[in-house]
Amino acid sequence: MKNALTALAGILISVASLMPPALAQPACVTQNMVIPPGANTTDKAAPFYIDTTGLDFSTKPPTRDPKSANYPRATELPDGTLPPAGAEGNFIIGPTHNPAPDTLAKDGVPKGTTISFTMSSKDSVIYNPGLIRDDVPGCGNSSIMSTTTAPGDKSNMIVTTSHPGTWTRTIEFYLPPNYVRGTEVPFLVAGDGGSTAWKDLNTTLDNLIQQKRVPPMASIQIGNGGQDAQGAQRGKEYDTVSGTYAQFVEREVLPLVEQKSGVKLTKNPDGRATMGLSSSGTAAFTMAWFHPELYGRVLAYSPTMVNQQWPWDPSLRGGAWEYHSPWTGAATPNLTVKAGVLTPSEAPGTPLIPSAPTKPIRYWFEMGDQDLFYPNPTIPDGMHDWTLSAALMAKVLADKGYPYQFMFAKNAKHVDRPTVAQTLPYALEWVWKGYPVP
Repeated sequence: MKNALTALAGILISVASLMPPALAQPACVTQNMVIPPGANTTDKAAPFYIDTTGLDFSTKPPTRDPKSANYPRATELPDGTLPPAGAEGNFIIGPTHNPAPDTLAKDGVPKGTTISFTMSSKDSVIYNPGLIRDDVPGCGNSSIMSTTTAPGDKSNMIVTTSHPGTWTRTIEFYLPPNYVRGTEVPFLVAGDGGSTAWKDLNTTLDNLIQQKRVPPMASIQIGNGGQDAQGAQRGKEYDTVSGTYAQFVEREVLPLVEQKSGVKLTKNPDGRATMGLSSSGTAAFTMAWFHPELYGRVLAYSPTMVNQQWPWDPSLRGGAWEYHSPWTGAATPNLTVKAGVLTPSEAPGTPLIPSAPTKPIRYWFEMGDQDLFYPNPTIPDGMHDWTLSAALMAKVLADKGYPYQFMFAKNAKHVDRPTVAQTLPYALEWVWKGYPVP
C-alpha cells in the first residue's frame, strides 16, 4: 500500500509540472513599500519626482525622520505623553504607545445602546450598482498590483478588471446614555465601520460623556462597500474628491438611522463630526470640504491624501494629493471634459486648500513614521508617500489659518492600532472643543 501511495504521489507531481502556466495559480504580488521601478528620484524639476529626503530604507516601509526638511516644524513631546488639551499645530509623539485608560470599560459608567442594520446597493440610488474588481482569489488588490498606466502619464492607472456588482454593508448606531427622546443629538459619522481600529469607540464615548469631556453624542459606524483602492467600491466611495459620499450619507444613511432608531439627529454642522482611517480618513475630510454646511469637525488616522482617485479625472489628476500640492506631471492647464472634449477647466484652481477661502473645518489627524510608501509597484507618480502627504497638509492648513492638530507618531505604521488606542480619547475631546456640554 505504501509503495502504491508513493507512486500515486509521483504521478500527481508529474501531472502538476506539466500543467500549462495559464492554469497554475499565480503568485500574489505583495505591496511594494520601496521606490518603484522607473521612478524619477534625481531630477526635481522633471515630472513625477519622488523625494527620498529623510527616509531610512532599512525598514519596509521606510522610516521617516520627523525633523526632515520636507516636514513642518513640530514640537517633540516626552515619550508616552500627548499635547496639552486643545493645543493646535504639529506634534511628535512616541515611540511607546500604551492604550489610554478611557478606551477601557469602567464600573459605574452608564453605557450607551447600539442598534445595527444592513444596507445593500439595491437600497441605494447614489451607489447602485456597486463596483467590483476581479482579483486573484486570496490575493488582495492583485489585479491593480500588476496593471499599467496610460502612455506618458505615470499617475493614470488603467484598471480593466472592474465591473458593476452588488455591495452590502452594516450600519452600527450608538445612542448615548440617558438620551431624551425627541431632542436633537450631535453625532459623528465613522467610515470603515466595524474596523478593529474602532472597537473601543463606543466604550470611549461612554467614558468621555460621563466625564463631560465631550457632549452626549451618537455615533454612526458605516461599513465600506468592499475591497480597496482603484476599481473597487471602497475606493470609489472614499478616494473620489467630490461631495458624492457626503450626499450618500445625508440622503440614504441618516434617514434610515432616524427611521430605525426614532432619534433626531442635529442639522447643525457644528454638532456633526466625521472620522475615518486611511481612505475613509480622506473621505472624512472630503465630506466637510465639499459640504461645510453639513460637517465642521474632522478626525482621521493615516488619511490617504495621495493619488488614489479612480476613474482618473482630467480636472483633478492627482486626486486627494491636490488638496495640498499640485499634480506632479508636466505643467499644463487644468482640464475638464465637455461633450467628450478636453477643455480648460472653469473649476477653482489647485491645490484646493491654498486656492479656496478658509472653510469652517476643525481637523485632527495622525500619521506614522512607517506609514505607507508607494505600495503599488506600477505607480511611480511622486504622489504616493502617505507621511509626506500629511506633512504637506499640515503646511497648507497652517498657511490658511485652519484650527488643526497634526500628530506625527514615531514607531507607528499605517492606521497603527496601538497609536489609535493611545490617542482616541484625546483626539475626540480635541475635535469637539468649543461645543457646549450640558
